[in-house]
Amino acid sequence: MTVIVVANPKGGVGKSTLSTNLAGFFAASGEWVALADLDKQHSSHAWLDLRPGTLPAIERWEIDHDTPVKPPKGLEHAIIDTPAGLHGNRMNAALELADKIIVPLQPSIFDILATQEFLERLAKEKAIRKGNIEVGVVGMRVDARTRSADQLHRFVEGLKLPVLGYLRDTQNYVQLAAHGLTLWDVAKSRVEKDLEQWQPIIEWTNGKG
Repeated sequence: MTVIVVANPKGGVGKSTLSTNLAGFFAASGEWVALADLDKQHSSHAWLDLRPGTLPAIERWEIDHDTPVKPPKGLEHAIIDTPAGLHGNRMNAALELADKIIVPLQPSIFDILATQEFLERLAKEKAIRKGNIEVGVVGMRVDARTRSADQLHRFVEGLKLPVLGYLRDTQNYVQLAAHGLTLWDVAKSRVEKDLEQWQPIIEWTNGKG
């Protein structure tokens, strides 16, 4: 069983988009997956409430950040969506449970600077330095061919963290989320470009990156 934490203390970078679609992929693949939500607003769990019962199931995993416990036995994957301003008990709970951490990051200098301290802290964590927890960055709302993408790549390379991929700025995510859906719940032809961008991220989460 693998626990994947999606984290960035900066708000509005796409944590819930990544978390819900990642859970949706594993569910569509026939795996038993759970979604946890450490944010007080519980956006991901509110999304779960919108999800049609006819779709592949995603379990709701409730976490008490003061006394973190392992997810239910038998799960194949668990995704933890985290809040903006992640620190203290919530940060420690996420690190204690994580096997992999994905950091969504928009390629603007303001987002990079706001996330720099967090990434530097992650790079210094003992479990990460020893390789017990893997960390990767995903560029959000970005064209991989732009200078902004190059700037993001250079910044992350300096911290010796891999860029797993880039997800484009599209209304597909917004429209699907409004109905409790993910990219894997609709016709491939509708989201083909987005599914292609997810391939390296999926491979990394499955240990093939």
